[in-house]
Amino acid sequence: MRIAIYSRGLESEQLDGLKILLDEFSHYNIEAVIFQDFFNLFYCSIDIKNKYSTFNHPDDLDEIDFIISLGGDGTLLDAVTFVGDKEIPILGINYGRLGFLASIVRDEIHSAIEALVKRTFMIDKRSLVHLDANMPLFKGICYGLNEFTIHKKDTSPMIKIHTYLNGEFLNTYWADGLIVATPTGSTGYSLSCNGPVVFPDSASFVITPVSPHNLNIRPLVVPDDSVISFEVEGRTDGFLCTLDSRREIATKEVLLAIRKEVFSVNLIRLNENNFLQTLRNKLSWGLDKRN
Repeated sequence: MRIAIYSRGLESEQLDGLKILLDEFSHYNIEAVIFQDFFNLFYCSIDIKNKYSTFNHPDDLDEIDFIISLGGDGTLLDAVTFVGDKEIPILGINYGRLGFLASIVRDEIHSAIEALVKRTFMIDKRSLVHLDANMPLFKGICYGLNEFTIHKKDTSPMIKIHTYLNGEFLNTYWADGLIVATPTGSTGYSLSCNGPVVFPDSASFVITPVSPHNLNIRPLVVPDDSVISFEVEGRTDGFLCTLDSRREIATKEVLLAIRKEVFSVNLIRLNENNFLQTLRNKLSWGLDKRN
């Protein structure tokens, strides 16, 4: 079995958890393939008993059974860009904060690796959002797991976002920005802008304005077989586009359209976890905070 490990980097106090993970690999005779930049950060900090292969690019992930993301949700979103349409299942081990996607904690590393070896896990297929544009953006990696956003730059005035649904005019948003979130991304940036929580298998997009000037504008849930297109006006030359944690500056002349990606991403879930439990645990639903 070959498992890739991806991380942006860990704090010094978190390296013990990495050593536990590598010891589990050794115990089960698993071949580890580690992201090169991450390997360069830690190889002098822990006692390495084995030789490990490394990877730098998505093309290096052939014949990989799983990929493990070490970090928070942002790290897992980065891992998705390496996996692409390869359908390699991703397991997120949380070294971040909230951890909606990377939900496995350090104390569960042993049981998580055991589940991978014995194949006693669940696969959640999560839809992606795809961006089409008439100018090159995001180095050709034009998909995201959480959301696509249009946003004004820095302290520039609000922008006007003319929005169309399957070619029919929907609305003009006078706002700081606009979010198109997948069901997975509904618990991210969209939620912080008062968007609804949407179940992962609900086959929908959530269109959520960021600080809209029109007080009667509210988030909107639309089917994910829709094509959502945009034209942007503003007093400045450009605006920000983001796909998850990646961002680009686009000019007002660009034409943008959002649709569902043709492939999905496979997230590994241990059998005892589900979306409702995640909501209760991460958002403290059902807890009495009065005492």
